[in-house]
Amino acid sequence: MPQYENPWTIPNMLSMTRIGLAPVLGYLIIEEDFNIALGVFALAGLTDLLDGFIARNWANQKSALGSALDPLADKILISILYISLTYADLIPVPLTYMIISRDVMLIAAVFYVRYRTLPTPRTLSKYFNPCYATARLKPTFISKVNTAVQLILVAASLAAPVFNYADSIYLQILWCFTAFTTAASAYSYYHYGRKTVQVIKGR
Repeated sequence: MPQYENPWTIPNMLSMTRIGLAPVLGYLIIEEDFNIALGVFALAGLTDLLDGFIARNWANQKSALGSALDPLADKILISILYISLTYADLIPVPLTYMIISRDVMLIAAVFYVRYRTLPTPRTLSKYFNPCYATARLKPTFISKVNTAVQLILVAASLAAPVFNYADSIYLQILWCFTAFTTAASAYSYYHYGRKTVQVIKGR
């Protein structure tokens, strides 16, 4: 049986806020309002830091939903940012394609894990009920590094037109490093597989 938990924690609300900021950032980038985009991006980054800090330090704020919602919020934010920055000619198309492809596969895997860990009979109401906690997700170390590197590249790319270094060789080196960590992260999930999922037993 799944564990019944309260999904309305502060970290989960912060993750939802980050998801809500993603399309705002995308719009600002497409409109080339990079100064404001940098500020909104800093706010999104603050929500990411806060939700992790709160979940680690207050046991009643930690949830199985949060273990999936936090990385999902990161992936939605990163996907929209990379698509927008590619549209603005600040990040190359192949890199964005690589990142989006990996994230789509990981999100599909999360939905599959949710389905497989639900008790029978499996219903849509159970599947989409955030109060039913069936599994915790444990990201790999390289995946955490990859998320940090991807966000560093976003910050550097957003700042590039503001501080006039869009053609910098250092930015291009960061593209290559981001591609490497993205590939390594995808392989780590393939290699470790089930070790990244902890099925919750009912109390």
